[in-house]
Amino acid sequence: MNDLSQNLRIILIRLDSRANLLMRLLQPLRLVSGYNNSLRLIASTSKDTNYVDLREARSIYTTEPIDPSEKRFDKILIANRGEIACRIIKTARAMGIKTVAVHSDVDSNSLHVKMADEAVCVGTARTADSYLRMDRIVDAVRQTGAQAVHPGYGFLSENTHFAAELEKDGVVFIGPNSKAILDLGDKIHSKKIAAKAGVNMIPGFDGEITDEDHCVKVSNDIGYPVMIKASAGGGGKGMRVAWNDKEAREGYRLSKQEAASSFADDRMLVEKFIDNPRHIEVQVLCDKHGNGLYLNERECSIQRRNQKVIEEAPSSFVPPEMRRKMGEQTVQLANAVGYDSAGTVEWLVDSKRNFYFLEMNTRLQVEHPITECITGIDLVQQMIRVAYGHKLKISQDQVPINGWAFESRVYAEDPYKGFGLPSVGRLHRYVEPYGEGVRCDSGIREGSEISIYYDPLICKLVTHGKNRKEALDRMRDALDTYVIRGVTNNISLLRDIVEEKRFREGDISTKYLPQTYPDGFQGAQLNEQEKDLVIAIASALHTRKIARAKQFTNQTRQRSTHVDPYSSKYKYVVEWPTHEGAPKKMHQVEIYFDQGDESKVKVKVDGRAVKVGGKMNLAQSSLTLDVNGEQITTQIVSKRAGEITILFKGTPFKIKVMPEQASDYLKHMKERPKLDLSTVVMSPMPGAIKNVSVKVGDMVSEGQELIVMEAMKMQNSLHAGKTGKVKAVNVKVGDTVDEAVVLVELE
Repeated sequence: MNDLSQNLRIILIRLDSRANLLMRLLQPLRLVSGYNNSLRLIASTSKDTNYVDLREARSIYTTEPIDPSEKRFDKILIANRGEIACRIIKTARAMGIKTVAVHSDVDSNSLHVKMADEAVCVGTARTADSYLRMDRIVDAVRQTGAQAVHPGYGFLSENTHFAAELEKDGVVFIGPNSKAILDLGDKIHSKKIAAKAGVNMIPGFDGEITDEDHCVKVSNDIGYPVMIKASAGGGGKGMRVAWNDKEAREGYRLSKQEAASSFADDRMLVEKFIDNPRHIEVQVLCDKHGNGLYLNERECSIQRRNQKVIEEAPSSFVPPEMRRKMGEQTVQLANAVGYDSAGTVEWLVDSKRNFYFLEMNTRLQVEHPITECITGIDLVQQMIRVAYGHKLKISQDQVPINGWAFESRVYAEDPYKGFGLPSVGRLHRYVEPYGEGVRCDSGIREGSEISIYYDPLICKLVTHGKNRKEALDRMRDALDTYVIRGVTNNISLLRDIVEEKRFREGDISTKYLPQTYPDGFQGAQLNEQEKDLVIAIASALHTRKIARAKQFTNQTRQRSTHVDPYSSKYKYVVEWPTHEGAPKKMHQVEIYFDQGDESKVKVKVDGRAVKVGGKMNLAQSSLTLDVNGEQITTQIVSKRAGEITILFKGTPFKIKVMPEQASDYLKHMKERPKLDLSTVVMSPMPGAIKNVSVKVGDMVSEGQELIVMEAMKMQNSLHAGKTGKVKAVNVKVGDTVDEAVVLVELE
């Protein structure tokens, strides 16, 4: 591989039944999943490392493909990390542009660093000491001779001072001009401009909130509920909904701290919160010659903590006339400030399809791939072209809507805790899904670490189809085959949503998650028939393992007479997993192999027959089996003596498969004593302690804030579970703690 020249095209490969093996072999070589089952391997060298990219044999970017004869930058620097840095590098590579990555010390071995032609370390792990240090990034530009900088999203992407500093050095900022960022990137100022431009507005306070008292006064003037949010914010950071004065005070304080940590700008604003709306946004693209286009809309209503979970394009709620009006107002606002790049105007839409201006993001959005899928336009390519000075080549009537696309944000987080508290760890097994209409935008690989310092996004999983149903079905199948081991992740929630009745019908709003899961997400809820299937699959896999072991023992001992393990009947007692405190559910299971064939298993679960067929290779993480004539995709999460955990519909089920004798012994085992959680405050996730409000001997009341901790740039307030005296405080400000650590103890 080291002898391959730049962009050497190797061979067109049709993935067959050995595709999973191929993907595993390529994983250490930093593969990036392609878009179609027919894939082209493109290998290239970059300094001392090779990069293998599985690219589409049939590109999705057909509306305006790359023109190799067009003038372009020679080298650009990407002032970002993770998946968006990798995404930008791929387009730059396709355009023939060299790239420079910047990174913190803990990111030195990250995928985006390996993919780039050059890399510069700009500081330590904390974002304030690395990715937010514009002086060090500007120095990196000077050192490497980069002609332009793409900021991605987050970090410095909407920092007008950063854009202005680059302009002073004669370096092109691949984004809007600094004046447009100042006008529209600031939520307070952008509302004034939008109102003047004739854009539909939400009632609110026209100015900056100065302190907690001011926040309460303005909130009462507007009328609860209100949205408290950072002026320079985005991505759900620095945002809280308040329904009363107490929540307004706490929301202001926590959001202000988050804003300072995430954006180095803690200015706050307050506006009316429209209850139960849809969140719909319109992609805009403008050049430096007065041309502007809207690239249709994206539905982004599935959210938790004001962060998007699943997006789709187009929206099933938006008819053509409404799309035209929203698009025209979007371009109207962009033209009002001389906007000259890709950007997004976000709207709140009520049940009567009235739409109100929310904010404008003067950067590339996280969910931009679904717009690319339905329009065939590479937004990164267009941003680079426009920044160089080229005109847009297409007109508004040439912007298509081809099919439907969904994006699921795959996070390292626990969906069973408030729809997703962050998780950290190392990915010891990682295989991305692939296939027709499947795209994975990720910045990690097997062996990567998800740390407390950065956003826990693992991948943006995108599926595209000729209609909404096909795109959704592809998303369901892709989630079923997505293998992630080493960190807790939210695939179980995503998988449940894409099959949920309301979501399938498009009946959604920003209240979808709490309305659909009022008691929080509990995992896939199976009916009795589905439980039988899971028990049968787990028992069949367990029996296959036992039979293989017996067969191996017989062969190695060279017995002249032995019982064929594939002709025997196996009997078990299977324990179905239940919620803590619920009585255990035991099932009687009988299994035998049909005519001694290990790929055909007949199972009886409490007398009910289930047939399981297919290649039961326990070395594979993902299996597709024929269960009662239906194709079922499952994953083997772990295997231990008498226990197997399988993934079904995205949810892990820990199944205990025991001989009857072992089941009898368990009845005499004592239960482990439970900790009284009301007497302790525990860390719900790994993070850093930002504030400790109490000391030993203090009296506290139930619900009182005791600790504020930060994880992945989110502030989390931890409260007392009961009224009592503080017995111990086990942490101090600045400490880093793991999940489930006892922080404060009460008498």
